Amino acid sequence: VAPTTPICEVPSSAMTGTVVELSCKETEGSPPSEYQWYKNGVALLEKTGTGSARAANITYTMNKKSGTLLFNTVTKNDTGEYFCEASNGIGLSQKCSVKRMQV
Repeated sequence: VAPTTPICEVPSSAMTGTVVELSCKETEGSPPSEYQWYKNGVALLEKTGTGSARAANITYTMNKKSGTLLFNTVTKNDTGEYFCEASNGIGLSQKCSVKRMQV
């Protein structure tokens, strides 16, 4: 079953230095969807513990299975337009509407 449009929860504003979690979920897809977050239209990298992620100064953890995007300490640099995409290899991937987070 192809995924439906996911429901994204993105806070409209966040205080610098706080923990912020963005979530993305859709329940129709079978097999279960994997989720990819985007910021300003660019796919966010999954932090894998390799050198490249650390070099890119990544301040978040993205879980493709649960759809969460967790910022341990959010910074002004994290301000932007976020959306997520659900895909399970069946049919077209589905995106939620873009939401702006202001830090």
